[in-house]
Amino acid sequence: MTLFEKIVAREIPAQIVFEDDEVIAFHDVNPQAPVHVLIVPKRVIARLAETNESDRQVLGKLILTAAKVARDLGLGESGYRLVINSGPDAGESVPHLHVHLLGKRALAWPPG
Repeated sequence: MTLFEKIVAREIPAQIVFEDDEVIAFHDVNPQAPVHVLIVPKRVIARLAETNESDRQVLGKLILTAAKVARDLGLGESGYRLVINSGPDAGESVPHLHVHLLGKRALAWPPG
């Protein structure tokens, strides 16, 4: 079981900001910005590189949920960044697709 599966199963506590039947969103325990929320599908998808056409709905749900959470957390005015890491060179540390929502500080470009 991945760390995220354990959070979904409530085996590990998390500061949850949104949840429905398909996704869960919670604050990252190692934040890289004043606001750092992870949006995770409850169904395990290892990484973005392994998605296919059948994942279209959940992929859209992740982005729409990120936008909702950003609004709920007051990030609309200042802006925010969404990040999806796919594979070790991208910094993927948990093999379960997730979106990072980062905000409340200036974010440099290019990242990394």
